[in-house]
Amino acid sequence: MPSHSLNFIDVFSGAGGLSCGMELAGLKCLLGVDMNKSAIQTFLANHKHAVAFSDDIKKLTTLKLTELLGGQTVHVVVGGPPCQGFSTVGRGDPKDQRNSLFLEFIRIVKITRPLFVVVENVTGLLAKKNEKTLRAIFAQFEKLGFHLDVQVLSAEKYGVPERRRRTIILGTRLPTSVQFPVYSHDCTKNGVYIPPVAVGEALANMETKNGQRFNHDLESAEVKSPVDRKRLAKIPEGKGIRYPEDEKKYLPPSLHLKVDWKTLPEGRFRQTKYQRLDGKKPSPTIMTHRYGYFHPQENRYLTAREAARLQSFPNDFIFHGSISEQWRQIGNAVPPLLGKSIGGALLQMMNKFEEIPTAETQRKTRSGKRVQTTIQSVREGAFVYKA
Repeated sequence: MPSHSLNFIDVFSGAGGLSCGMELAGLKCLLGVDMNKSAIQTFLANHKHAVAFSDDIKKLTTLKLTELLGGQTVHVVVGGPPCQGFSTVGRGDPKDQRNSLFLEFIRIVKITRPLFVVVENVTGLLAKKNEKTLRAIFAQFEKLGFHLDVQVLSAEKYGVPERRRRTIILGTRLPTSVQFPVYSHDCTKNGVYIPPVAVGEALANMETKNGQRFNHDLESAEVKSPVDRKRLAKIPEGKGIRYPEDEKKYLPPSLHLKVDWKTLPEGRFRQTKYQRLDGKKPSPTIMTHRYGYFHPQENRYLTAREAARLQSFPNDFIFHGSISEQWRQIGNAVPPLLGKSIGGALLQMMNKFEEIPTAETQRKTRSGKRVQTTIQSVREGAFVYKA
């Protein structure tokens, strides 16, 4: 069976977590598109064969895109359009004007006519309130000859030492059903359970082949407040303070937080305070700032490199910009090992064919039998959409 190499472009790329993973799978990145200057600086430093466009995507005209691609064929368009309008963390407003950036993504797809599309977003995209939006997104792609499917993928199932769930839409114009990557971790294979990668295992290996550690600034990871350091020193690995029982269990009276627990909603903190990571488990979702979680044993925050390791970035992937910019790039990224699994699934679909279809055979495919599009959320209150 032939093995094909696929070219792709990454729209709303950020630092390039998804495209890093796709390249690990054997695909070739041609272009990254993002407005954030420090993220694009990181992208270019780590995607040696790609070019970048760092401006309002509406200014990426057909002429400019053609110039940047230099005559190279685009087989895949991937991207994570800004998702604030769909987020389950914020207001989750389906009318958010930033959702219109999906149309810019589709415009790029229309220009490049790839064989595959990959859209990454938050799980809130599959919420009932966004049903009309999702229907419209699918309809737009179907007009371009794609059939699609969508799943919520959990990063720890693909070797990422972090629990992060993302909605992934895969679409193809080939005459084949959409194929999602199979689990590699936290699953049973041939009767043997393969556990997820744990925090301790990930943090034990942060050096490049040359023994260097990048973006590992321990000074920036210090806890500045003496009181906070004393409290943190009392917290065991994998624990934190969320309930009054936690405060009594871990802290002496002199270090109590001095909050009236009865006045807090449900008598607890919304987010655990002084939460140490558990070295024997995958980490919670890495956020865009360093203040959410603490090192499993040391009395400090994580460094940017440690956060990047938990996101499964290679040790030689160097982040540029200030410490806060590095964290924003890391927290917003698609874990590269999840991207690698997605890239592998695309290659498996492609390798079913003796040769890459031409524009003529693609037109014939679209006029033939269509593969039914199905949207099915695994979350409570899910809906099913059949086109």
